Amino acid sequence: MQWDQEQLKAKLAELELEHRDLDDVINNLMNQGDFDQIKVGRLKKRKLALKDQITGLRGRLIPDIIA
Repeated sequence: MQWDQEQLKAKLAELELEHRDLDDVINNLMNQGDFDQIKVGRLKKRKLALKDQITGLRGRLIPDIIA
């Protein structure tokens, strides 16, 4: 599937928002005295996967520059 620049930018914004939201959820859970470490681990894993997707999309948006 070929995406145009606007679709890539929209998807990137969506992923960045989810990444920030996950960061907030993780911080809130960890600030509780007794938190589920497995749940936090899964959320961190999802956050890392999102970061990889964000990096990939940014790479597609920014053209390679030959020096």
